[in-house]
Amino acid sequence: MIRIAAAIFPVLFLAGCISQQPVPAVDRSTSSARTAAQPTGPGYYTVKRGDTLYRIALENGQDHRDIASWNNIANPSTIKEGQILRVAPPAATADPATDGAIVKPISAGADVESRSLDQPVVGVSPSSSGTFKREPRVGKEPYSDEAYARLNKVGVDAAKPTDVKPEIKPEAAPAAATGPDDVPWMWPTSAKLTAPYSDSGNKGLDFAGKAGDPVLAAGDGKVVYAGSGLRGFGELVIVKHNATYLSAYAHNRKILVKEGQQVSRGQKIAEMGNTDSDSVKLHFEIRKQGKPVDPVLYLPKR
Repeated sequence: MIRIAAAIFPVLFLAGCISQQPVPAVDRSTSSARTAAQPTGPGYYTVKRGDTLYRIALENGQDHRDIASWNNIANPSTIKEGQILRVAPPAATADPATDGAIVKPISAGADVESRSLDQPVVGVSPSSSGTFKREPRVGKEPYSDEAYARLNKVGVDAAKPTDVKPEIKPEAAPAAATGPDDVPWMWPTSAKLTAPYSDSGNKGLDFAGKAGDPVLAAGDGKVVYAGSGLRGFGELVIVKHNATYLSAYAHNRKILVKEGQQVSRGQKIAEMGNTDSDSVKLHFEIRKQGKPVDPVLYLPKR
């Protein structure tokens, strides 16, 4: 019996070792590659806690519908903290090195023909219209005392300083930088200005008026936002004038335009109110590439 048990035990032990499943290997290369593939840098934005798609669009000078389209977002409220969004048009952030473009160097070789300047062009007669025109050669005039004196006189006259000095008039500095995206701005209301722009505080101009006072578009453009989805602005209208400039009109009691609508400079787009504000006022901003600037530097003198 002891001999049988001693023979069976090694067999059972070996079978147990064979039936034990190996530990699965974890492939970390896929996860690390996925992390490395996340786009970063200019043209991209990482969503922070409390962000909304509307505010991200305003801060980057874009239409929120464009950002949703670039990132395949069906519902603007579904963005999550840590999500990376494209906030610039795909063409503006495209990298030829990553988009598969192949850059070929220009080769210089047998196709480049060298030719002396004095050598005639094959197939073109000297009298034809296709010949090269050359300036008269200098120094071919026959020598004479008269020619020598004439050449020396020309050299002396050219060396004399002129007594007439051109008048230099100072140029008047423009109120704002000029460029292809400049907008012919106008004031959005005739109400009294009560709060100026401040880098550390008020990012626009505040006007005090009466409920229902007209709010006018400060320039031609397209309405890219009309609603109350941005906290602190109340009923808000945002007009995109071009690829550089936006203007914003906040705290309205009534909005008279719709998203996607084209508006003209001076068109009534809203009525002044006190939504999300403790008093009736218009808060007006001009944003250059999404960043607030002092509107007084762009508006005409009042």
